[in-house]
Amino acid sequence: MGEFGNLIGYAGRRVVVTGCASGIGAALVGQLVELGADVVGLDVRPPAFELTEFHAVDLSDPTSIDAAVAALDGRVDALFNVAGVSSGIGDPLLVVQIDFLGTRHLTEALIPRMPPGSAIVSVSSLAASGYAENQGEVASLLRTASFEDGVQWCHDHPDALADGGYRIAKEAVILHAMANAVPLGAKGIRINCTGPGVTATPILDQLRSRYGEDYLDGFPKPLGRVSNPAEQAAALIFLNSQAAGFVTGQVLWVDGGILAGRVAATMEGSALWPA
Repeated sequence: MGEFGNLIGYAGRRVVVTGCASGIGAALVGQLVELGADVVGLDVRPPAFELTEFHAVDLSDPTSIDAAVAALDGRVDALFNVAGVSSGIGDPLLVVQIDFLGTRHLTEALIPRMPPGSAIVSVSSLAASGYAENQGEVASLLRTASFEDGVQWCHDHPDALADGGYRIAKEAVILHAMANAVPLGAKGIRINCTGPGVTATPILDQLRSRYGEDYLDGFPKPLGRVSNPAEQAAALIFLNSQAAGFVTGQVLWVDGGILAGRVAATMEGSALWPA
C-alpha cells in the first residue's frame, strides 16, 4: 500500500460506529472493514451482518449509553457518531435526546478511552447550515452540564424545538465539535462533522410519512440526484483517517453543491459574477 493508502487505512485501529445497522452507518461499517478496522457497532438493534463486537444502545437513555460504554472495554481510536432520527418522527424532545444529548453523552464518556492520534466525527445535516446565525440560542443548550439538564432545557425552551427539534440538535452537534476542537487538540484528539444533504436512507421514509413526497422533491439537486449512503460514509472515513490529520473543528458539507448554489445565487448581477 502506498503512502496515501497508509494515511487513509484503518489497519490496527479500533473504531466505534453508532447507527451501525442501517443507512450511512451500515455503509460505513463495510468500508471500515475493507480498510482493516476493528469495528465495534452500537445501535438500538443488531445489524443483519457480522461485526467484531456489537452492543445495543438507546441514545435517548443515558443509562443505556453508560451500559454500552462499560461493555466496550478497551481503547477507541476513532468514534463515528452516525445514529440519528429526523423531525419526521413527530417527537421534538426525542429528536434532541438522540441527535444531540445522547450523542454528546456517549462522546464525552468515550473520550477518556481515546489516545493521542484518535479522532471523532459526527453526522450533522444541511438543515444545520445556519448554525452561526443561531449560535446564541444553541450555546444555551450546549452549556447544559448533563443529559438530564439538557432535557430540562428543552422543557424550558419549547419555542426552540417548535420546528421539530432536528435543526437545533444538528446545529448543537456542529457547535459542540467547534467548542471542543481546542481542548481536545491539546490531548491529540481531532473532532469534526459532516453536513449531509438529502441521502437515500431510512430517514427519508420518516420525512415522506410526515411531510409528503413534495417536501423532498422541493430540494435543489445540483448533481441531478440525491446522495447515497456510501458517499456520505466515504467523507466520514476521510475525516477520521490520518489523511485528515491536520483537520479539526470543521464541517464538511456533503450536500451535492446545494450550499454553493445558495451563495452563487446571491452573487448574480454583482461585480463578482461573470457576465
